[in-house]
Amino acid sequence: MNTLELSLPGDGTAVVRLNRPEKRNALSPQMLRELQYTFEQLAADERVQVIIVEGAGTAFSAGADLEYLQEISANSTLENMEDSLLLERTFYTIYTTPKATIAKVHGPALAGGCGLATLCDFVVASKERAIFGYTEVRIGFIPAVVGVYLLRKVGDAVARRLLLSGERISAEEAYRVGLVSHLADHEKLNETVHQLVAMLRANSASSIALTKRMLAAAHGMSLDSALQYAAALNVIARGTPDCRERVAEFLHKSKGSA
Repeated sequence: MNTLELSLPGDGTAVVRLNRPEKRNALSPQMLRELQYTFEQLAADERVQVIIVEGAGTAFSAGADLEYLQEISANSTLENMEDSLLLERTFYTIYTTPKATIAKVHGPALAGGCGLATLCDFVVASKERAIFGYTEVRIGFIPAVVGVYLLRKVGDAVARRLLLSGERISAEEAYRVGLVSHLADHEKLNETVHQLVAMLRANSASSIALTKRMLAAAHGMSLDSALQYAAALNVIARGTPDCRERVAEFLHKSKGSA
């Protein structure tokens, strides 16, 4: 049984739905493998410009389920290493996809589920029902892989607060600290996502892909290296058909309005 539902409405978007509502969409190994495969396929699909991640049922994704926790507690070191590497590979695939990504968080996003939302370029959250938290420390885990991405997104001070305390925060507090990009009344969650999709689809797909590559690579580089890398990507961007077409269209409009 698949743990995901994928829909391609034909409007340049792909909707990836976590579909384990009975487990509050816990990130099982099977779901992680399906997520990795799905994002690899969507990355190569020229019809898709924006990927929306959402959850079935009442939760976006509320962490690991008890059966899985009991299973891994009995695993060997090598088995746990392979399990951890599966999470690492899947999250890296999602984070580095050349498409714009949106997490539509309508309910709790906790532990690994909070990490999944953090990976996305945009997080649209329900004011009334979304809850966020890196709760791993409460059960003796550490938020290792997910913590790396959180640190990039919100900085050291906020990451330390969330990772060490294990506290659950509201959507409004998550917005205040930079974890959430867009807040919406629950009944307007879909509308807010659609507005964001429309804005993203008006932009150049190749420009978004190159900008995401620049943002992912610039962390950890020296200033000189980052600037040289950015300049090289700028040259690549100027040579794309999309750039030539859009510049020509802009100049044509400018002459027409002169």
